[in-house]
Amino acid sequence: MTETADTTGVSESAVRAAHEFRVVFSRLRRRMRESYDPGDLTPSQTSVLSRLDKDGEASVSDLAAAERVRHQSVAATVSVLEERALVSRRQDPSDGRRQLVFVTDSGHAFLEDRRRAGESWLTRALEDQCTESERRTLLEAAAILDRVVRS
Repeated sequence: MTETADTTGVSESAVRAAHEFRVVFSRLRRRMRESYDPGDLTPSQTSVLSRLDKDGEASVSDLAAAERVRHQSVAATVSVLEERALVSRRQDPSDGRRQLVFVTDSGHAFLEDRRRAGESWLTRALEDQCTESERRTLLEAAAILDRVVRS
């Protein structure tokens, strides 16, 4: 059974905008991913590496909970990232029985290269496909979406 969102009392334009933005953002993410070499990382490996980069060091158990996957799956993912020198481990100073996983300098550089490639592709696409007025409209829309996300 599929759950549907409760749109009672919501304008048709809000429903349509929500749908359109979801679809466009999914396409945008996919297209940006195509703009760089994934470096042979799986989506789950990329997700864990990005989460550590964004949220900071964490235990494998914490990562499993955050990623909503089994501990063993994250442990295997972390092992691959560690073999690639993208993450490393250290003892948790507050609990010597636990280890914390963190992104290495190589991991940060790997992620930055990916981000730069995606942004470079998008910059070129916006330059080539949009007018100055359309780019200003996109900037206004981004500010509105940021306000919505922060509410």
